[in-house]
Amino acid sequence: MLRTHVYIDGFNLYYGAVRGTPYKWLDLSKLCNLLLAKHSIFKIRYFTARIKSRPHDPDAPTRQQVYLRALNTIPNLTIHLGQFLTHPVWMPDATSTSNPPKMLRVLKTEEKGSDVNLATYLLLDGFQNAYDTAVLVTNDSDLLEPLRVVRNVLGLQVGILCPNAKASWVLRPPTVNFLKRIRIGVLANSQFPSQLTDGAGTFQKPKNW
Repeated sequence: MLRTHVYIDGFNLYYGAVRGTPYKWLDLSKLCNLLLAKHSIFKIRYFTARIKSRPHDPDAPTRQQVYLRALNTIPNLTIHLGQFLTHPVWMPDATSTSNPPKMLRVLKTEEKGSDVNLATYLLLDGFQNAYDTAVLVTNDSDLLEPLRVVRNVLGLQVGILCPNAKASWVLRPPTVNFLKRIRIGVLANSQFPSQLTDGAGTFQKPKNW
């Protein structure tokens, strides 16, 4: 079986496939094994950033921490953290009909580091001959160039598990060896048990999930 590493863009997965569903308590090992049944999954790398509390959802960081704790129960999974940056910026009002348009001061939140971290480990593992196939859970076309390096320079296989309804045209075959959609049925069949235990004790799935 093919030695496979899976590289998961956490926010792309969440906003593309999981948000708005009852399947946020997602066991990424089950997900990968269902979609990659012919592969031997050596490593799963999960890339995300710690979110911050917002007035409309003050408990979001706590739920995320519980989920990261659940992911840490997967033996071959590692978590790689970027960061969130929030700063005020002036942006044009989409409803403005004036020329120039009316400007609004808004808080802009950007997730920094995850795409660079993912590309770094994808290439590092490839150059170290750690896998035969790299599978990316993403729909981010910014990763096109490192994917090309893995295929054309290292001669290794690359696959995409797309969390969105429509895959980016640059991340489809023949750019990659294969492409699969992450569908709702697979998410439903890839859930953690509602109660888990780790070295610190027993914990539960967040109530709002």
